[in-house]
Amino acid sequence: MYKRSKSRMLFMICNYVFLIALSIVCLLPMLNVLAVSFSSSGAVSAGQVNFWPVDFNLHSYAVVMKYGTFMHSLFNSAERLVLGSVLSLFICVLTAYPLSKENDKFPWRSIYAWIFVITILFNGGLIPSYLAVKQTGLLDTIWALVLPGAVNVFNVILVLNFFRGLPKELEESALMDGANHLTVLFRIYLPVSLPSLATVALLTMVFHWNSWFDGLIYMKSPEHYPLATYLQAVTIDANSLKNMKMQDPDTLKFVSDRTGRAAQIFLTALPILLVYPFLQKYFVKGLVLGSVKG
Repeated sequence: MYKRSKSRMLFMICNYVFLIALSIVCLLPMLNVLAVSFSSSGAVSAGQVNFWPVDFNLHSYAVVMKYGTFMHSLFNSAERLVLGSVLSLFICVLTAYPLSKENDKFPWRSIYAWIFVITILFNGGLIPSYLAVKQTGLLDTIWALVLPGAVNVFNVILVLNFFRGLPKELEESALMDGANHLTVLFRIYLPVSLPSLATVALLTMVFHWNSWFDGLIYMKSPEHYPLATYLQAVTIDANSLKNMKMQDPDTLKFVSDRTGRAAQIFLTALPILLVYPFLQKYFVKGLVLGSVKG
């Protein structure tokens, strides 16, 4: 009866309308970028392209893949994504497990927890961070993009709270059977923590993929730029394709700075768009349900 009431139906209609409108607002800019990337230079300059390509072609993608440093930056970002995500997730799990224990089992837990919380509120600033990276010899290396952000306290808190919500009978039964804490963590806690780990993994991947400022200050040469830093340099350069040496008249007819930038923007967003659907299912269903039997 509650679901069939008029107020409930009105709420559901308003909710669906709002969510659909919000989705459209988020989707339209991406559709415009995609349409521009598939359109000819003349159609884009004339303002004929909105959400559907005009004079459909793939020349912009061919130019980006062949002439620019896009592929080098793509490889740098892929390397950063793999190293940064694996290292960050590993450290996050190792940090969250002991902090999830009670004070009687880990007497120094509160002190360590407050130390981590302080790092959320305060940081050393840009110049000390740069000097620390420089003095450790990490400048112009992939580790300058990976190590400074390896410990994300927000992600640690997410995993910590998930661990604290797991039934204590899981750990107690394993310890009674002779398992140590590493066995409990990797053989019991992690298999039932896939929803939280998938969330943390996606947040970490998005951070590493979209981060551009650290590449700008830590990398000395453009060849070592991650993709986000390279894309930032391209979007602010009005003549970003001038060094691609496009002598083919057919290519010049279809490709311009706007179409080239649109192609690069879409290719940059595509990997995260492809990964997200595979991790989405872990956000809506917990695997710990029914793990403890009477």
